[in-house]
Amino acid sequence: MTDFKMPTKYNHLKVEEGKYKEWLDKKVFKPSADPDAAPYSIVIPPPNVTGKLHLGHAWDTTLQDIIIRHKRMQGYDTLWLPGMDHAGIATQAVVEAQLAKENISRYDLGREKFIDKVWEWKKEYADRIRKQWAKMGLSVDYDRERFTLDEGLSQAVQEVFVRLYEKGIIYRGEYIINWDPKARTALSDIEVEHKEIQGAFYHLRYPLADGSGYLEVATTRPETMLGDTAVAIHTGDERYKDYVGKMVKLPLTDREIPIIEDFYVDAEFGTGVVKITPAHDPNDFEVGNRHNLPQLNVMNDDGTMNDAAGKYAGLDRFEARKEIVKDLKAQGYLVKVEEMVHSVGHSERTGVVVEPRLSTQWFVRMDELAKRALENQKTDQKVHFYPDRFEKTFVNWMENVHDWVISRQLWWGHQIPAWYHNETGEVYVGKVPPKDSENWTQDSDVLDTWFSSALWPFSTMGWPNTDAPDYKRYYPTNTLVTAYDIIFFWVSRMIFQALEFTDRIPFENVLIHGLIRAEDGRKMSKSLGNGIDPMDVVEEYGADALRWFLTTSSTPGQDVRFSYERMKSSWNFINKIWNASRYVLLNLKTFSPNDIQLDETHMTVADRWILARLHETIAHVNAQLDKFEFGEAGRALYNFIWDDYCDWYIEMTKEVLQEGTAEQVRVTQSVLLYVLDAILRLLHPIMPFVTEEIYHNIYDENTSIVTAPYPSCNAKWLDEEAVENMSVLIELIQTVRQVRSEVNRPMSRTVDLLIQAHSEEVLQFMRENRSFIERFCNPDVLEISCKVDIPEEVMTKVIKGAHLYFPFAGLLDITEEIKRLEKELEKWQSEMTRVEKKLANEKFVQNAPGQVVQAERDKGAEYEERYQVVKEQLEKIKQMEGNKK
Repeated sequence: MTDFKMPTKYNHLKVEEGKYKEWLDKKVFKPSADPDAAPYSIVIPPPNVTGKLHLGHAWDTTLQDIIIRHKRMQGYDTLWLPGMDHAGIATQAVVEAQLAKENISRYDLGREKFIDKVWEWKKEYADRIRKQWAKMGLSVDYDRERFTLDEGLSQAVQEVFVRLYEKGIIYRGEYIINWDPKARTALSDIEVEHKEIQGAFYHLRYPLADGSGYLEVATTRPETMLGDTAVAIHTGDERYKDYVGKMVKLPLTDREIPIIEDFYVDAEFGTGVVKITPAHDPNDFEVGNRHNLPQLNVMNDDGTMNDAAGKYAGLDRFEARKEIVKDLKAQGYLVKVEEMVHSVGHSERTGVVVEPRLSTQWFVRMDELAKRALENQKTDQKVHFYPDRFEKTFVNWMENVHDWVISRQLWWGHQIPAWYHNETGEVYVGKVPPKDSENWTQDSDVLDTWFSSALWPFSTMGWPNTDAPDYKRYYPTNTLVTAYDIIFFWVSRMIFQALEFTDRIPFENVLIHGLIRAEDGRKMSKSLGNGIDPMDVVEEYGADALRWFLTTSSTPGQDVRFSYERMKSSWNFINKIWNASRYVLLNLKTFSPNDIQLDETHMTVADRWILARLHETIAHVNAQLDKFEFGEAGRALYNFIWDDYCDWYIEMTKEVLQEGTAEQVRVTQSVLLYVLDAILRLLHPIMPFVTEEIYHNIYDENTSIVTAPYPSCNAKWLDEEAVENMSVLIELIQTVRQVRSEVNRPMSRTVDLLIQAHSEEVLQFMRENRSFIERFCNPDVLEISCKVDIPEEVMTKVIKGAHLYFPFAGLLDITEEIKRLEKELEKWQSEMTRVEKKLANEKFVQNAPGQVVQAERDKGAEYEERYQVVKEQLEKIKQMEGNKK
């Protein structure tokens, strides 16, 4: 302790500088070498290599780091496996955008050279992400880092694809899918965001081919009418039954199409007649299959009209809409245009309006996979969701899931392991090309990013090699931490793929957190310009402050509003810890951890109380961390550190350290250091940097708090009597401070204080701690007795176990005191009324636990006593005022 070097001011930049490299050099993030230690593993939700991390990533990874650091300190064999996702559409889109600035397209480069460019991007941004992880202090094992396109994961992807294909679960078919015309690729349903936009219903006349009249239909997408192959009514609709089987002329074309009936049509909606466009609408596709209708695609994959659109070929789909409506109006087919706001699907990645498109794609048949996942949730081996309400989100989606389109028309990703014979068209699926590969052409599409991400918990551990050491020891993983917005995308897919390929769940627990929002509650986004770079926050306030804010600002599943005011409060809390630590270490002098002796014979009530409160806090914090209630754990730590340790205990040690005996000083130093050491360990999972810095001022720098044991509750120190007594002493001191405030009497001026104890036990306690009362109350006259001579002019306060009397002489204004007492009387009357109403409620008395009901009765009695004392005091002072008049 003689080598004390804590600066007078807390500087987060200096404290956090170099710490992460020290941890990596010491290899403290590696799994335990103890074969008897219980394993605990987490795989990081792999961030996309599309740019820098955002605050949501910071929150997600902070929660994971808290869990893994806590478990590591508890002696578990911990593995936190890092990695990144190739993010097919997103990454290809940003690289293509970069190339476009140079007027280069991927087609100019060709597939191989384009992919080389993306790998260059990946390397640059993966390095950035690692630097950001380091800034946040994430205790991952980099030796096990994985990437969704690395060799091992590619083998796993091929294995899964081939097995599912051989079981008939993966198939190739022609269906209406969601199409992104900008990225020119298929999208799954959950990659489509629906937004309310201004649109219109276009009411059109479709003339009967026999010239006997027309049918009126309404559509929001007149550009697709060129692909109509029928109009339909609801089966049995009396209004139109005579039209079924007839033909109508399709406006703007020379084609005739049939009138059919189908249960799909809603007879109550609009005119009850709808156009059927099988190649451009998923419902129409099903109707077309039932009636053997032709499938006429009138659009190219980039959203322009194709040759089947006739004179409109080459126009963008929305430009074509304008021209078609203009022509429909000119030729008398347009009845009216009805303005409306409706929900339209947009690509999650590129933001463009999604086009339903008939396309040949690869699909995963979901019925059996979903059934198994749902059945597993009814067993003891279920995945546990925190909060549990999100299990319903998972179950609802799995119950209504559609077949999953897994092929993407991209170059960046896992190329589909399927080949087509150049002459026969035969399909071959395998992990390696056919022997006569020169006669085969591999499918040019790649797999949906989520296909490989769904294998993440077991593919990263070495699967399909089930003898891989990490797979055998760390799989299934223990906890997944992620936001609620990717339960569909990722969590559900990991669950059904893990059950299919490992016969086990991928993780025991799923901790769901919310989203980071701006201070006004809006979602952070580039378009709103309200995004905040977590690295900027770290630079200004430090990683520890950001981690503390993210940890304590929400409950599981709830969103967080970012606040600079709360960031300042977080920094101030760390500064408080810093200053308290400096005080302790400065007063230890040559005292070291080896000198700690918790000798109860020389302990003050404050010593016994702070040890009791510490171990109560330890028990509470461990319980809350195990339930993932990080905010509750943080609040308990904050209250103990700021209120109990800093504001009360440290203040109470000053007198002992200055005036106590050698034995008393040694015990005080022991308790100060013992509690500070425990505080640092309790805080470490949340604040790794500052706790390591202070820890190095206590222990040898070759040690690390990262691997120090986490505190556990020792029942020996749970001293109820000390807690009760200290609460009396604190209430006494606070009451004296309150009186001083009410009468504007600063601490520099003395007051007379008469304490009338209600019992011999309270009397003895007050006398034993007279020195504390004198130090914190600064009385001129201090009398402690079970019976005191009460002056006629006196202010009275009631605390637990005693009456406090403050003689008026030179203390206060009687008129102001009357006002104060009247206000206090109202307060106690209100409290008494509240308790009376509660106890008058038969349901409460019958259903609440006995100790809860008794506690209310005790409160009522205490409020009654305080009311009577104030009432008597008020009557007395009013009488005194009357006598003076």
